[in-house]
Amino acid sequence: MSATLYDIPLKRLDGQATSLADFKGQVLLIVNVASKCGLTPQYTGLEQLFEQYRGQGLQVLGFPCNDFAGQEPGSAEDIQSFCTLNYSVQFPMFDKVTINSGDRHPLYAELIAAQPTAQPSSDGKLLETLAKHNLLPKQPTDVTWNFEKFLVGRDGAVLGRFAPDVAPDAPALKAAIEAALAA
Repeated sequence: MSATLYDIPLKRLDGQATSLADFKGQVLLIVNVASKCGLTPQYTGLEQLFEQYRGQGLQVLGFPCNDFAGQEPGSAEDIQSFCTLNYSVQFPMFDKVTINSGDRHPLYAELIAAQPTAQPSSDGKLLETLAKHNLLPKQPTDVTWNFEKFLVGRDGAVLGRFAPDVAPDAPALKAAIEAALAA
C-alpha cells in the first residue's frame, strides 16, 4: 500500500472522518459488504475472524456498497442497525463507497491497482450465477460482487484479493491472514 493510501479520506458509518492511518501496522481485511445479498451471512464469519485474530493485529474493515444489484440501499443508520441486530458486528464499518459505478472510490482504485485479479473460489458457482443474470463485471479488474476481500499486510502492501464466494473461514484465506499476522 502506498503512503498515499493511508491518507485517503474515509468516513466511518457514524459520519466521523478518518483514514487507514488509524490502522498502520495492522493486517487489514477490507471487504465490500451489503445487507441484501445472498452472501450477507458472511458477516458472521467476518466477525468470527475479527474476534479470533484482532488480538494479533487483524482489523476487518467493512465498506458498504450499493453497486451490485442495489443490494445495499439503506442509510448509514439502517446499515448499522442491520449489522448490529442481525450479526453483532463489532469490526469497523465505513460509509458507503462506489466501486464499479460512477467515480470509483480512491481506496478501491488503489486496492484494485495493487491486486488486479481475485483468487477465485474453488467451485466457480458465483461466476456462473452472475453470468446467467448478465451481472458479470464490465472490466476484468472490476470487483466481482459484494464480499470481495482485499488483504493488506502490516507494511501496507496489498497481499491478496479473494473472490466474494471465498468464505471467511476458507483455508486459503485463513492461511493468508495467519501468514500476514506472522510477518
